Amino acid sequence: MSHPTVPPTPRGGTDRPDATTGAPSLWRPAQGRLHSWDISTGVDGPGTRFVAFLSGCPLRCLYCQNPDTWHMRDGTATTAGAVMRQAEAFAAFVRTTHGGMTVSGGEPLLQPAFTRALFTGAKELGLHTALDTSGALGARADDTLLDLTDLVLLDIKSWREQRYHDLTGGHIAPTLAFARRLADRGTPVWVRYVLVPGLTDDPVDVDAVAGFAAGLGNVERVDVLPFHRLGAAKYDRLGIPFPLHDTPPPDSGLFNRVRDTFRAAGLHTY
Repeated sequence: MSHPTVPPTPRGGTDRPDATTGAPSLWRPAQGRLHSWDISTGVDGPGTRFVAFLSGCPLRCLYCQNPDTWHMRDGTATTAGAVMRQAEAFAAFVRTTHGGMTVSGGEPLLQPAFTRALFTGAKELGLHTALDTSGALGARADDTLLDLTDLVLLDIKSWREQRYHDLTGGHIAPTLAFARRLADRGTPVWVRYVLVPGLTDDPVDVDAVAGFAAGLGNVERVDVLPFHRLGAAKYDRLGIPFPLHDTPPPDSGLFNRVRDTFRAAGLHTY
């Protein structure tokens, strides 16, 4: 996914009153680091979305397409009010498509207070909210943030601990704990599963992820995302070797087999 739009620079007036209550919008001065923003349709949640890409991520997924979001320093310092002024320009159109606002990354839960402020602003604009996360930092999402979250796009990258660690440098347990917490809350989830030949196509792993997702009761759909190498040029620009430079995308047979596994578990797949 590309992140083409330059983030906004903070401006004055970040505590302007809420249009409905007249009270100061105290969330507006909340500070964070934004990589970029974009408008997308059918990719980052339902409808057309204003997508804020935050900087910083604790994982180093071998197939990551956006190494330029790994570090907090990669982003621009801004405020929630400045970001929401950009979103407000698209709010009316976004609402007509039954879309909303998605906070992505990087990893948005590396900046939970900033994410919470953005969702507060989105709710003031009457926008549906979606959190795009690996779940690795799910414990940082407090109940207030989750109360503001209409949908979680949850990346379950693998199942077995060693494979997950080899793939991401992290651990699967926090993601699974976060998924169970969302299920207990009844928060809708779209599971995302990146299909990489030789890494995430093991039938044992796929079956396990499918069974886990089906058992949660709050998973509305599973997006099987074929691996691609479109981000390789970013690695070249940054002088970082792309670990999967020679890995091909999955062929249609493999893609259909994995998607059918999720369907056999009773899940809607795309």
